[in-house]
Amino acid sequence: MKSVRDEIKGRLLAHEKLAKYTSWRVGGEADWMFIPQDKQDLINFIKSQHGREPLFWLGLGSNLLVRDGGIRGTVINTRNRLKRMSKKDGSIVYVEAGVPCALIARYCGEQGMVGAEFLAGIPGTLGGALKMNAGAFGGETWAIVDSVETVDAFGQIRQRNRPDYDIAYRSVSGPAQEWFLSAELRLEPGDVAESQQKIKILLERRNQTQPTNQPSCGSVFKNPPGDFAARLIEACGLKGYRIGGAEVSAKHANFIVNTGGANAADIETLIGYVQDTVETMQGIRLLTEVCVVGESL
Repeated sequence: MKSVRDEIKGRLLAHEKLAKYTSWRVGGEADWMFIPQDKQDLINFIKSQHGREPLFWLGLGSNLLVRDGGIRGTVINTRNRLKRMSKKDGSIVYVEAGVPCALIARYCGEQGMVGAEFLAGIPGTLGGALKMNAGAFGGETWAIVDSVETVDAFGQIRQRNRPDYDIAYRSVSGPAQEWFLSAELRLEPGDVAESQQKIKILLERRNQTQPTNQPSCGSVFKNPPGDFAARLIEACGLKGYRIGGAEVSAKHANFIVNTGGANAADIETLIGYVQDTVETMQGIRLLTEVCVVGESL
């Protein structure tokens, strides 16, 4: 009789360097990295761990700073995995957690469903967008979520609805030790050409205002109430300020770019310097939007 472990089809890698998986191109090693074949393979792998191994989920590696000492436990890599999408009855679109947000925006438009265009401006996967209520161009992920499917540390699958979560600006809290596998998005019927044109305009605006040609994590800081992090940082004269290979973007002050050769410590030190400077000069302590994880060297 086959065990759960015998049924695992994905790849398990030891001491995998995470820098090549993060949009900042920095980060130490993961003890282990599991790359599942599909959703069921991932569930089988989690069941085989019996809740003993710490799990960390990684999509496109944006909105993430992995410290130079890396991550203990197992990193679940959903890049190019968990990528199914389908239009269901009525106004519902089913999307697995590994699908890049930009592809979701395009797919929904092609299906004649509108309301997800803003996702084109989020450089991550649906899983990451659900975790932090990612937003762009005035839209937020959980505004279009009808329900989600999760898995816990023992491989137990659950269907959950919005009331199970406390949802706020760039913040989502819910049941502990559960991770998003998929979501059903509730949209509205609309015009395909109009949706595609809206996405095109949003992407053009993004390319004009953000350093999309340099390694970054996306926006580093949350906007404080009634203001913008970028305005506060620029008002302090910090555009172009550099520590090691990390630099406050001259194009958009809420972006920190890797100019080449930066390590995670450079970026984290620069984040702290920006926070301290803005607090001293503007009286506001900026909160990070980026997730800082792992161990320092």
